[in-house]
Amino acid sequence: MAEEREAKNPVQSAERIFQVMETLADHGEMGLMELSTALDLHKSTVHRLLMSLIYMGYAKQDEATQKYMLSYKVVNMAGKILERMDILQVAKPYMERLSDLSGEAVHLVQREGNHILYIYKIEAKVGTIRMVSHVGMVHPMYCSGVGKAIMATLPDEEVKKIWNESIIEKKTDKTITDFSQMQEVLEEVRQNGYALDDEENEKGVRCIAACLHGYQKEVKYAFSISGPTSRMTRERVRELAVDVKKVQEELSRELGYYKS
Repeated sequence: MAEEREAKNPVQSAERIFQVMETLADHGEMGLMELSTALDLHKSTVHRLLMSLIYMGYAKQDEATQKYMLSYKVVNMAGKILERMDILQVAKPYMERLSDLSGEAVHLVQREGNHILYIYKIEAKVGTIRMVSHVGMVHPMYCSGVGKAIMATLPDEEVKKIWNESIIEKKTDKTITDFSQMQEVLEEVRQNGYALDDEENEKGVRCIAACLHGYQKEVKYAFSISGPTSRMTRERVRELAVDVKKVQEELSRELGYYKS
C-alpha cells in the first residue's frame, strides 16, 4: 500500500506532500475523503500531510465547511521565483542544444504588440549564409515562423486585429497576403504544434518555429531554427520538428507551464 511505501522511504513523504498541493491547486477546496479518494491514500495519511501543510502555512481549513485549500503563501513563493526569472538565462541552454543538434541559426523572440523582437540569436555552425536577423530587430508577426507560432495561440478576433493593424506586403513571392489563407495556415500550426516560415520573409531561407507557454495564459515568447532551403528540406524540417517540440515542452515547463 501507499502508506507502507511512505514508511519505508522518507522521500515518499515529500512526494505525497506535493501531490496534495497539486491536487488542491487543480480542484480547489476539497474535503478529507475527497482528497483521500483522489490520491488513493488512507485518510489518516492525508490528514497528517494536511496538518504539515497547515503548520507550514501552505494550506488552511475552512471552519464552516471543514474543507482544505491552499493558502496565498504558495502564490507569494511562486511570485518571488517568477520575479527573479530571466528568460535568457533559462532559455539559453535549450537554444544552444537546438543549435548543436541542427547546426543552423537559432532565434528567440518576444512579442511586442503586433510585432516580434529578436532577443537572442545563435549563428549557424555550418555554411556561410548569414541571415538579416539580429538581436534588437523588430519584425511583423504575419510573415515569420515565430510570429505565426504566437498568433496560432490567439483568439480569432485578436489575430484579425493584428492583421488589420499590420502593413501587409509581399517580401517574397511566397509571403502570405490573404487573410483567409493565413487563417488556414494558423490552423495547420495548431494541428502540427509548430509553425513554418517557408521563404516568406527571405528568399531561400526556411524556418521552423514554436511558441513558449508559461505560467501566464498569454504567450509572449517563441523560438526558431532557420537555415537555407538547400539544407532545410521538407524531410529535415520533419526531423527537426521532433526536437523543436521537445524543447517547447521542456522549456515551457521550466517557465511555469503545466498542461492540465
